[in-house]
Amino acid sequence: MAQEHHVVVVGGGFAGLACIRGLRGAKVKITLIDQRNHHLFQPLLYQVATTILPTSEIAWPLRRLFKERPEVTTLMATVSGVDCHSKEIVFADGSRMSFDTLVLATGARHSYFGRDEWEAHAPGLKTLEDATTIRRRILSAFERAEWCDDPNEREACLTFAVIGAGPTGVELAGIIAELARRVLPPEFRRIDTAKARVLLIEAGPRVLPAFPEKLARYAERALVKLGVEVITDRPVTACDGGGVVVGDERIAAKTTIWAAGVMASKAAQWLGAEADRAGRVIVAPDLTAPGHPDIFVIGDTAAVTDAADKPVPGIAPAAKQQGAYVARVIRQRLAGEPSDAPFRYRHAGNLATVGRSAAVVDFGRLQLTGALAWWFWGLAHIYFLIGTRSRLAVAYSWLWSYLTGQKSARLITQGSAASSQK
Repeated sequence: MAQEHHVVVVGGGFAGLACIRGLRGAKVKITLIDQRNHHLFQPLLYQVATTILPTSEIAWPLRRLFKERPEVTTLMATVSGVDCHSKEIVFADGSRMSFDTLVLATGARHSYFGRDEWEAHAPGLKTLEDATTIRRRILSAFERAEWCDDPNEREACLTFAVIGAGPTGVELAGIIAELARRVLPPEFRRIDTAKARVLLIEAGPRVLPAFPEKLARYAERALVKLGVEVITDRPVTACDGGGVVVGDERIAAKTTIWAAGVMASKAAQWLGAEADRAGRVIVAPDLTAPGHPDIFVIGDTAAVTDAADKPVPGIAPAAKQQGAYVARVIRQRLAGEPSDAPFRYRHAGNLATVGRSAAVVDFGRLQLTGALAWWFWGLAHIYFLIGTRSRLAVAYSWLWSYLTGQKSARLITQGSAASSQK
């Protein structure tokens, strides 16, 4: 018997999972490798960071997802390289695994544009660990302000700076402002949380640069209505534990969150492939690494262009489409059929929420704002969650938050707010 074709998928995000699902029933054995044991629904990660959702409602164990797929083996491990000549992946401990087809869907992390020392003071938001860190810092800031007697120190504790005004930054700033003004005021005695200062800082000319200008203007007005101070055309030039420098102005802030940029994994270095400025592999039209027809690169790891030669956005629908496409190509190759046509991205729209009852939705000719857009945004995200239980749990949490204004996950689970004052 011929040896079973071995497909190795590195990365359990949207792209990797879509590829594995597309290979159901194919005569292959699949190994899924990820540094973590769970798949994360990143579009709702900011809601964990801002106390709306607990971690269990947006993450699922990878092994559970494929428990009925005996051809899929899941390994929790760290890949450190690829030996293209011998067709092996190299693990961090030096061990190796051979492959017949390799799918790299290793995602991206936040980029500090050469100022990596800022990460300790301004965490980004890509993992559950990032979300719980940010949630702890936000809640601890209010606790420190309640404890503090010095007015300048208290003001710094009640100042929150969000750097980057893309969808993540807009969503974070809006929810922090709502938390400070609508949820927390009755619970504190020594401070007025409604006086918290929430800054959204963008180096470019406007918020939501990937959205039409009309929707961006609406989002900015909605943020201002929530009490967010929107600062545009002024880059952050310094960042430390005491605050940020915006242009030439020093702003004291004990909580800073980074939402300004991303950098792809080291896949391009592993392959010795050409990469764009964000470190993404510049792939061939069939999403293979140039010169390596048996290695596919997809999701946030790949620089892909659409039919109009515009960059495909790094969003979940695009990653899923790429994963499904690669699965079709692998099937066709195994069947000895001509490979599929070049990958073509089908734009599924852009969505962003601004607080509890406002959002913007862009479908090209169809654009929505306000409460209607918020409900559409919510239904779309519930639909794409995995499993009935998660959909019901998230829907209940949102309905409870919408009707009562209360958040369900306001627990400081790491560190100590009081000890940080000493």
